[in-house]
Amino acid sequence: MKITYLGHAGFLIDTCAGAILCDPWFIPAFHGSWFPFPRNDRLPAELMQRLEQPDYLYISHQHADHLDAPWLAEHVDKAVPVLLPDYATRELPEQLASLGFREFVPTRDGVPLELAGGLEIEIHVATSMSDGPGGDSALIVDDGTARFLNQNDCHLRDARVFLAGGPIDVHALQFSGAIWWPMVYDMDPELIADHAREKREAQAERAVRYAQAVNARIVIPSAGPPAFLDEELFGFNMITGDEPSIFPDQTAFTSEYGDRLPECALMVPGSQLTAETPGITLFHDSDMRSPFLEKEEYLREYQRDWAPWLGQLKASWPSDETDILTGLAQWWEPLLARAPRLREAIGGACLIESGGDSLLVDFAGGRVRRYGGEPYSYRFTIPRPLLETVVRRREVDWSNSLLLSCRFRAWREGDYNEYLYAFLKSLSPERIARAEHEAANVAGSASADDFIEVGPYTVGRWCPHRQADLAEFGLVEGEDVVCAMHGWRFDGLTGRCRTARGRDLPVAVELREAVGE
Repeated sequence: MKITYLGHAGFLIDTCAGAILCDPWFIPAFHGSWFPFPRNDRLPAELMQRLEQPDYLYISHQHADHLDAPWLAEHVDKAVPVLLPDYATRELPEQLASLGFREFVPTRDGVPLELAGGLEIEIHVATSMSDGPGGDSALIVDDGTARFLNQNDCHLRDARVFLAGGPIDVHALQFSGAIWWPMVYDMDPELIADHAREKREAQAERAVRYAQAVNARIVIPSAGPPAFLDEELFGFNMITGDEPSIFPDQTAFTSEYGDRLPECALMVPGSQLTAETPGITLFHDSDMRSPFLEKEEYLREYQRDWAPWLGQLKASWPSDETDILTGLAQWWEPLLARAPRLREAIGGACLIESGGDSLLVDFAGGRVRRYGGEPYSYRFTIPRPLLETVVRRREVDWSNSLLLSCRFRAWREGDYNEYLYAFLKSLSPERIARAEHEAANVAGSASADDFIEVGPYTVGRWCPHRQADLAEFGLVEGEDVVCAMHGWRFDGLTGRCRTARGRDLPVAVELREAVGE
């Protein structure tokens, strides 16, 4: 098996039974905010030609740094079979079909599927309130010579499912950030820096736990970070390590956590890893160290090269022509009517400021109306062209279409509210029905079998955020139980969630009640 790295989460997997193209991303994403790092716009022409006619295409999920719709539409043969994750909705195949793809190979969650020539794959899916109904997925490829797990940023609650078919030889996984928190929030700069450090540590700890659980022969840190080349966002790049950013690069991650990891392969676009039974070899066709050792100079050259493209993109953004209030009200109010439990969980109102408009999303009343000075618990300040774009297109997932751009400001009263973002990722009748169902069922009673010991604390086994198994991801820091999957914190004695409201962890007193003591 030969694995060629294409940048970010992109791989070309060559086997004796065919080649699988995974998550190719070349055109900057999220309104020109995210660029692949290291840059992949200088790959050899021969390699780029090979990407146009693979034997199979695998797109892990719908985020634009994984599903590069413009590039796929222009470059990949539409007769290529698409390996399809077992998602609950048909959004992914429908989007790919709209690009011209015609043949889809359905899979079942975690069930091996033999393709032509004896090539075997497994696709594992994750769909939770945090993922949004679109979900995320991971791919295992077994060609008889090696097993490759391309986990990218799929955060399953139990990494042991990846080992059901046998040991993993090569493990590619996310280690860097893929969120807008805390950089866009209106708060004290020192507090932003503290939260950014905590987020970096949490996401690195998650990657370490996955790597340790899978225990592959070699680990490829991948699926991040992006590069930010727009000058307004350039400070989100981590260059010295002191920036208030959640986007460390591969060398920063391996330098700090390498002693807790299996052997790591540092790959840049164009690098090739060959995995066979006797051993693993790594080949680079370019200077692999310069993006990291001379990072600011590297990014500034990258910025200069893409400045004309970025300027043309901004010039194409729409002007102030859309009636935002009418557009949002007609779109969102029917969705709000379908989601009473979700609205109740969100609680306070949300103010949306854009250009000269100030609109209030009244979750309690299920209305979108002009802001009249009422109290609110959440605020988004969004550039008018971007808000016009998502309203005109009726983008169903604002995480993908707006928020990951980091081109907005936010404020909230109190703790993180997961339900608000579940709503913003569920802006269609199909999605809102699933979000409402999850909101209605998220609170459940715990049985005695659901409790475990994490250090000195007896707590519920499953993290309320993503149902991560705390037997694997739980750790103790001071008086807190911390879930290493996303860094959520709970008071070890009371179970009170310190990260988000209304997501407390069952603790020992609830165990006594469960067993009748």
